[in-house]
Amino acid sequence: MEALGKLGLGFSVALDPGNLLFCFIGVLFGTLVGVLPGLGPVGAISLLLPLTFKLPPVTGIIMLAGVFYGAMYGGSTTSILVNIPGEAASIVTCIDGYQMARQGRAGPALGISAFGSFIAGTIGVIGMMFFAPFLGQKALSFGGPEYFALTFLGLTLVTYLSKGPKINALIMAVLGLLAGSIGADPVSGEQRFSHGSFTLFDGLGLAPVAMGMFGIAEVLENIESGSVFDREIFKTTVKGLLPNLKDWKDSFWPIIRGSVLGFFIGILPGPGPIIAAFSSYAAEKKLSRHPEKFGKGAIEGVAGPESANNSATAGAFIPLLSLGLPGNVVMALIMGALMIHGIQPGPLFIGKYPDLFWGVIASMYLGNAMLLALNLPLIGIWVRILKIPYTILFPWIFLFCLIGVYTLNSNVIEIFIMLIFGVLGFIMRKTGFEGAPFLLALVLGPIMESSFRQSLLISHGDLSIFISHPISAVLLILGVACLLSQLIPSFRKKKEGFLEKAIQEGD
Repeated sequence: MEALGKLGLGFSVALDPGNLLFCFIGVLFGTLVGVLPGLGPVGAISLLLPLTFKLPPVTGIIMLAGVFYGAMYGGSTTSILVNIPGEAASIVTCIDGYQMARQGRAGPALGISAFGSFIAGTIGVIGMMFFAPFLGQKALSFGGPEYFALTFLGLTLVTYLSKGPKINALIMAVLGLLAGSIGADPVSGEQRFSHGSFTLFDGLGLAPVAMGMFGIAEVLENIESGSVFDREIFKTTVKGLLPNLKDWKDSFWPIIRGSVLGFFIGILPGPGPIIAAFSSYAAEKKLSRHPEKFGKGAIEGVAGPESANNSATAGAFIPLLSLGLPGNVVMALIMGALMIHGIQPGPLFIGKYPDLFWGVIASMYLGNAMLLALNLPLIGIWVRILKIPYTILFPWIFLFCLIGVYTLNSNVIEIFIMLIFGVLGFIMRKTGFEGAPFLLALVLGPIMESSFRQSLLISHGDLSIFISHPISAVLLILGVACLLSQLIPSFRKKKEGFLEKAIQEGD
């Protein structure tokens, strides 16, 4: 009952005309970003990040959250009609959604995707409403050792769950930690690696780095690959958006299972919505009485993953707001937006800023309703937008990046930082390195360093403080286990290669 009472406070905040307007702008822009291949929620939030610094904190976070879950809605449109995911979490939807479109059932595929996303988003927000305060209360007992162990576990999990070679992800995490050390020392205040630059006195700005690595780099990669120039929309009539009774019967339990599974996977640090969608698809195929239908236009293969990736977005907010630990790049950007306003997410966040916490939750209820109302009637408009040539879109993306990063501090140097990280991000993508571990380490690095040094000050330099605290010890053991599980296979391969070579030389 207490949570329901506080939800009333949240709705009084969310229904403020300004907050309501920016919630609508967020979900509309997020849907557009999801529909257009080649940008994604990370790039979009990077573009909008400077705008939030001029807004009240609650208004800015409501808008950024709307972009995040709105992109999950919009991504299904491109997956079903173009067979190109608008964002990474919609990759699985391509498998059966596009096949349904080829069979003349694009309407039911889009319809069940929208309804499933709405149901899952609502379930995810309800879970967030009860889990976040509970976890926040438990985290009040956290001190320096626990926070160090938690950030260490978060980074190792992100590298563990990243795609590609794990050693590459570890390298990027270490480089991110080094980049996070630029600027003032958190204890002594001495300048480090700033080389007399006033721009670097407070460290590398999150917005220029994010906009470069995920905005500029995304555009450069799309131009280089040429995939967005050649996209063709499957010629089909989008009609019958309301699923029939059989579609609902086939989709009901996949939606429920996907919603619950996605929510709990979303809480884990790492690319939650992506893993949630893949896990849901695998679970539905395994539980189905007719697994042979999957890949040939099974509506369950659309309903489950789309529900999972939407509920995962709500779950991802829980570790950020309760523990101050961003589980993915989007949450790192939202954390950056909060910190710019002088708000530190963590165990004290819910009690200190109840209007912000409950206002965001209430806005997500309203945002999900807006998305359901927007998605189905505007399908025809989204199809037309898909036909906009990328040669028109990418100069505008560049322009928004340039204007956005300059308006932060009216500093030309930050434009150059953005462009440098844009080129670096493009090179990294072409060489198999991900930007997500770098950006998360950049955000978590100062927190990790501060908590580590505070712990050593308390214990007078005794490292056993990290093991003597039970929570810290358990988190560190889990982190080390994740780290070793990544390194041991590569060492084993090298050892086997060395033995084979030695045997061959012996022969």
